[in-house]
Amino acid sequence: MTESIHILHTNDLHSHLEHWPRIRRWLLAEQVKWRQLGATVVTLDIGDAMDRVHPLTEATDGRANVALFNQIGYDAVTIGNNEGIGNSQAQLNQLYDQANFDVVLANLQDRETGQQPKWAMRTKIITTAAGTRIALFGLTAPYLSTYRPNGWEPKLAQQVLPGLLAELTGKADVLVLLSHLGLDVDKWLAKNYPALTVIIGSHTHHLLVNGLLVGDSLLAAAGRYGQYIGHITLTINDQHQVQTERASVVKTRDLPVATGDAAEIAGYRRSGHQQLKRQKIATLPQTLTAQPIGNSPQMQLALHAVAQTAGTDVALLNTGIFLAPFKQGTLTADDLHKALPHSMHLLRVQLHGYDIWRLVQEIEKTRLFLRHFKLHGLGFRGKLFGDMVYQGLRWDPAERTVTWCGQPLEPERIYTLAAVDTYLYFPFFPTIEIMGATEVLFPGVLRNAIADYLKSNELK
Repeated sequence: MTESIHILHTNDLHSHLEHWPRIRRWLLAEQVKWRQLGATVVTLDIGDAMDRVHPLTEATDGRANVALFNQIGYDAVTIGNNEGIGNSQAQLNQLYDQANFDVVLANLQDRETGQQPKWAMRTKIITTAAGTRIALFGLTAPYLSTYRPNGWEPKLAQQVLPGLLAELTGKADVLVLLSHLGLDVDKWLAKNYPALTVIIGSHTHHLLVNGLLVGDSLLAAAGRYGQYIGHITLTINDQHQVQTERASVVKTRDLPVATGDAAEIAGYRRSGHQQLKRQKIATLPQTLTAQPIGNSPQMQLALHAVAQTAGTDVALLNTGIFLAPFKQGTLTADDLHKALPHSMHLLRVQLHGYDIWRLVQEIEKTRLFLRHFKLHGLGFRGKLFGDMVYQGLRWDPAERTVTWCGQPLEPERIYTLAAVDTYLYFPFFPTIEIMGATEVLFPGVLRNAIADYLKSNELK
């Protein structure tokens, strides 16, 4: 006699709550349907559920997202970089305090204590009514340059998987990896760790409509933003061995819309805005606007704020970061979030003088192209990258020279500038990553630096 196991999964929702009512109804209905038929149902999320681009997520530090997940009865979730890096260590340590589900995560430790986070389990084993043991464990993208300054020590998959698999030997029949690592890594893991029964993927927002069989492992993934929901079906024999495996997805927009959906979705956004509006930042004597090319009052303020926070004289930013002006009068956290919804952290960079010159060459060479470049990801939540603007640097195109705070660059001298961490991963300014001594600054993101600057500096 065979046993049926149904794994329902979501990933990379990124606070796209406009899909949540339909996702919730489908998950709850599928749980009921299969359980009434005597099957085992396991419901999972593979990370990046929250994204501070949504005002409700920003206002609650992601706790609202956890409250929504509590409606489902998830058996386990893992974290993505938006949970792990988009929150300070203190915020992440409190994020799941009210969760009614387990967090599985095996490759993140507290840097100070070397311990597993208190809110995460290394593994979780579910035993079905028929006695099949399903092991769940999660791995998240190990961004060393950003996790470490945030107080965490991430581990590579190959550093932790051998130990995990050894621990589970003889204790589990089905091994399910919740992988926030990306498709290429998932394929590599399947080839090198054939004991993995199912790898449910995320992070690279890939969609595997019918799954992908790599060796003995079934790979599954449901795209991004809640546009799809995943469904994996396993058939298990009397010896608790997998006989058949099948992966599929459901397109969320094809699911029926209920009468109250629009009001519910609007309510999430309205609640977020209301909470943020209650946080007063400063009073502005005049409206500060940005412009798509060159400096502006808003850009000047941002550059001053970045330089002050990083403790430097020189800073650089792109004009595409501004999505709205700062209007005259009371400036609230909501105004800041509307203008700067990004999850970009500040970056302090040390470079020799000749590398500063080369960095400026890279910027100037790509300037016209980047003004119209549509940037996605890397913490950027705008539309176009825009124009690069300097504070404290001056480029003379005729002489091909760079001055630093009005003085010629000294080739061997070490200089420190400030920017945002997007430029560290951005392919157009390789000097920052290759030659720079870089430090991503935590906690807080760009809008937090501007808020702190406004609180400590009265604008005239």
